[in-house]
Amino acid sequence: MRVLDRRTLNRAALDRQLLLKRSDLPVRDAVALLVAMQAQENNVPYYSLWARLAAFQQRELTDLMNDRSVVRGSILRGTQHMALADDYRWLRPLVQECLTRGRQAAFGRVSRGWDLDELATEARKLLDGQVLTRPQLGRALAGLWPDRDLQALGWSAQAVVPVVHPPPSGTWNVAGATPFALAEEWIGESLYELGPATLIRRYLAAFGPASVKDFQMWSGLRRMDAAFAELRPELRVYKDENGVELFDLPDARIPDDGPAPVRLLPGFDNLVLAYADRTRLMTDEQRRIVCVGAEIKPTLLVDGRVHGLWTLRHDRKAGSAALTIERFAPLPDEPAVEEEAASLLEFTAPGADHDVRITTWPA
Repeated sequence: MRVLDRRTLNRAALDRQLLLKRSDLPVRDAVALLVAMQAQENNVPYYSLWARLAAFQQRELTDLMNDRSVVRGSILRGTQHMALADDYRWLRPLVQECLTRGRQAAFGRVSRGWDLDELATEARKLLDGQVLTRPQLGRALAGLWPDRDLQALGWSAQAVVPVVHPPPSGTWNVAGATPFALAEEWIGESLYELGPATLIRRYLAAFGPASVKDFQMWSGLRRMDAAFAELRPELRVYKDENGVELFDLPDARIPDDGPAPVRLLPGFDNLVLAYADRTRLMTDEQRRIVCVGAEIKPTLLVDGRVHGLWTLRHDRKAGSAALTIERFAPLPDEPAVEEEAASLLEFTAPGADHDVRITTWPA
C-alpha cells in the first residue's frame, strides 16, 4: 500500500481545489466541484472563488443566485453553505441528523417537550408562498405558542424545515436579517434522499485522498466507517505517514511535486475545513492560531502551506482599502505575496486607494 507524505497530500489537495493554478472553469462548474462553499459570512464564497478562478467577477456568482441555480442554506455541519440547487435537493435531507443535533445542543433545554413535527407543519404553513426573515417567522410562530422563546422558535424552524435564503441576502457586501423561503418552492423541484455514497465520492473528488475522520469533520456526518467499507472495493486506498488509511477515487490524479503559488484564502475556506488532520496544510501550533473555537481565520498560503493570517479593511467613505498580512515567519517570496494582496484589493475595492502591509504575528 503506497504511503503518501504530507507534501504529496498537500499538492493533491491544492490540485483538486484549483489552487495550483487558477482555472478557466465556469463558476457553476466550480461550485459543483467544491460541493458546497461555507457562506456564513456573505463575502466568503466570493473570495473562495476568486482564489481559484481566473478573471472571476462578483456578479457571476450573484447571477447564479438570482436565477436560482445556486442556493444558500444550512447544509454541511449544520452551517450556512452555498451549493448548486440540484445538489441541495439531496444534501439537505442527508444532513438532517446533523441539523437536529445542532438544534438540540443549542435549544434543547428551552424547547423541552416541544412537538417538532407540529412546529415544522406550522412553519411550512407560514412560509407557503412567501419569504419571511427568521425574526418574522419566530414572531409568527409565537402567535401560536406565546410562551415559547422567540429565538428558539426561529432557529428550530430553520433546523426542521428545509429552507433557503433568497438573494440579495448573502450576496456580495449585502448583510441584514436572514430571509427564509421553502426550499422546494424556491428551487421548483422536490428534495429527495440519497445515501452517503454520493457525497463521499464528491468529497474525494474535491479533497482526496482523505480518511474517514476527514470526511466526517467536513460533512458533519457521523459513523461513516460502514459507508466507506461498502465503497472500499471501488476506491483506491493509501496510507499516510502515521499509518492512517486514506481513500480516493480510482482514477483521481496524484500530481507530481512542484511549486505552489501564493494564495490568500478567506476565513472558513473549504480547504482548511476539509480535514480532521490538517497537517498537510499547517503545523499543529499554527492550527491553534488559525482555528479558534468555531472561527477559521483567513490564511496566507506560501508554497501550499499556511504562512500567516490576513485582514482586510475597506473604508468606503474614505475611498481606501488596506490589507494587512501577519506572517508567522520570514516569507520566502515577499514580492509574490504583495502582488497577490494587491490583486485581492483590486477585486474587493476597485478604484479605492490600496495599501498592503506585512507585519509579524502577533502584530
